[in-house]
Amino acid sequence: MKVLISGANGFVGRSACERALATGMRVLGATRQAFPLPSGVEAVVVPYLENPAGWTSALTGCGAVVHTAARVHVMNDSASNPLIEFRRVNVDGTLHIARQAASAGVRRFVFVSSVKVNGECTAAGPPFTAADNAAPQDAYGISKMEAEQGLRQIANETGMEVAIVRPPLVYGPGVKANFASLMRAVQRGLPLPLASVTHNRRSFVALDNLVDLLITCVDHPAAANQTFLVSDGEDLSTADLLRRLGHAMGKPARLFPVPPSLLQFGANLLGKGDMAQRLLGNLQVDISHTRNTLNWTPPISVDEGLRRAVAGLTP
Repeated sequence: MKVLISGANGFVGRSACERALATGMRVLGATRQAFPLPSGVEAVVVPYLENPAGWTSALTGCGAVVHTAARVHVMNDSASNPLIEFRRVNVDGTLHIARQAASAGVRRFVFVSSVKVNGECTAAGPPFTAADNAAPQDAYGISKMEAEQGLRQIANETGMEVAIVRPPLVYGPGVKANFASLMRAVQRGLPLPLASVTHNRRSFVALDNLVDLLITCVDHPAAANQTFLVSDGEDLSTADLLRRLGHAMGKPARLFPVPPSLLQFGANLLGKGDMAQRLLGNLQVDISHTRNTLNWTPPISVDEGLRRAVAGLTP
C-alpha cells in the first residue's frame, strides 16, 4: 500500500515513516520544507497545508494518509490569539488535506489527535474513555476536537474512512518540553521535591507504541471510523516515573519529600499552577476499546520506552 505521512520530519511523523517502511508500505513523507527523511521514504514538499496543487499530486494513488502535522501545544504560547493559530493549522489545514484525500480516492485517513479533547485531568478513579463527551479546556484541545468533528463530517459525506487516535504525553528519543526537562534533571542529579508524589497516576505513551498503533490503523478493517485512546498500558505516579527514569540511566533519581499540597500552593503563588498539575494530578486513559477492537497490545513496556528515550538524550 502507498501511504502518505504528513509532518514526516517531526517527532511522531519521522518514526511513523520508519514503522510504515518496516511493514512493507510504500511511504511518501510530506513536509513544508526539504528535510532529510529516513532512507526509503519518498519526499514530498508542500509549503502550505492549504496548497491544493501540492496535495492533489502527492495523494494520487495513496491508499491512506497518516496526518501527524500540527501546531503543537506549548506552555508559553506567544501568539496574540492562540485559538486562531491553532484553528488555522489543526482544523483548517487538516480538513483541507482530508477533502483533497477524499477527492483523490484515498480509502482511510488516520488522524493524530490528543487526549486533551477529553480534558486536562481525571479524578481519582474513572479514566478517560473514547466514548466520553469531549471537554477540551485550552485552545489546542479545542482545535483538535473541531478537527475530529470536521473529519467525521467528511467521512459521512464522502465515504472515506477516518481513524482518530488520541495520545497522552508522548515520550521517546528526541522528546522535548517538560519530559525532556525531567530527564535532564535526573541526568544531572538535581534534587527534586517530588518523593511524596506517589498517589497520582498518569498515562504516557512511548513513541514506538504510538506509531505502532497509527500504522495498525492504516489497514486494520476494524479501525474504520473509530476513535482510539492509546497509552503504554501502565500508569505511573510522578515519583515512580522519576525513579524509573533514573533506573534507565543507571543512576538514582534524587528525590526528597515535600507535601503535594504545599507544592501546589507554591506553584499557584508563582503562576505555575498548570505546570504543577501536570506533576501532581491524575490523567489516566482506558485503552480497553483499543485493545479489544484491534486486538492490539503496546509492543514495548514502559521501562523499555524509557530506556529508548534516555538513549536519545544528549548530555
